[in-house]
Amino acid sequence: MIRCSLIAFFLLSVSRQCPPNHGTWLNEMKTIVCIKQILDPEIPARDFRIDPSKRVAIQGSANLVTNIFCDNALEMALQLREKSGGSISVLTLGPPTAEDTLRKAIAMKADAAYHVRDDIDAVRDPLSVAAILARAIRKIGEFDIVMTGRESGDWGTGQTGALIAEELGIPCVSFVDHIEANDTMLQVRRQTDSGFERFELRPPVVLTITNDEHNVPRIPKTRDVMMSYRQPLTQFTLAEIGAGESGSSDYYEVADLAIPEKESTCEFAAGDTLEEKVKRFADRIAQVAQSI
Repeated sequence: MIRCSLIAFFLLSVSRQCPPNHGTWLNEMKTIVCIKQILDPEIPARDFRIDPSKRVAIQGSANLVTNIFCDNALEMALQLREKSGGSISVLTLGPPTAEDTLRKAIAMKADAAYHVRDDIDAVRDPLSVAAILARAIRKIGEFDIVMTGRESGDWGTGQTGALIAEELGIPCVSFVDHIEANDTMLQVRRQTDSGFERFELRPPVVLTITNDEHNVPRIPKTRDVMMSYRQPLTQFTLAEIGAGESGSSDYYEVADLAIPEKESTCEFAAGDTLEEKVKRFADRIAQVAQSI
């Protein structure tokens, strides 16, 4: 399939500009990748469980994994660092189990990891998540790029990245699948329904990353996985970053959550001979086809 390229160059103005020194800026480029731990989307339907009263999915026998689009974002950050230099920090919000997601990111060669502990027994909406992550990003310090996955594999709202940008007061480009860095600018390509858009922009900026054949997440080596558990993690409480404990807001409300019920019936094509069975089977198929 041939895709038309819709080329659009934009210079996004921000509060600070990159230094003109190519080597200095690129070698010191700081990227923060926000990642999320979710229930494995590949679990069999029979193993999926929900809590109807709280309107949330529960783990049950399912595994916890890193959201695949967050892995795409981390892979893109790693590739950018390999080409242009700089450092990568990973940041997550979640319960103690989310540490596994950070350990995997370190095994993939992230430089530092930050965990905002969140033990509330509820699902936070994208606005409260973005507000907390923005506070954590400010706590971490200066940055050039914040990357998120385009959406999560559980609720799939696709809003957190843009809301982080709003909280930080900086531009956001969504559905990015390619990044290059030059002397003072970033050049990014954005997927659209009809092709691509290309942007030139100065950091700081938020980019939401979509999947592409060039950002398939690498598989960390066994040794790197083992070594990741020796690396320190920085943990923040919600109070330490100035965030509230409440997980509720009026941003939106989940009205209902249920597992669809599917009913099926089985009929036997009876007959004394094989020919009778085949004929009744064919007649029944014809009846079903006519009723649709």
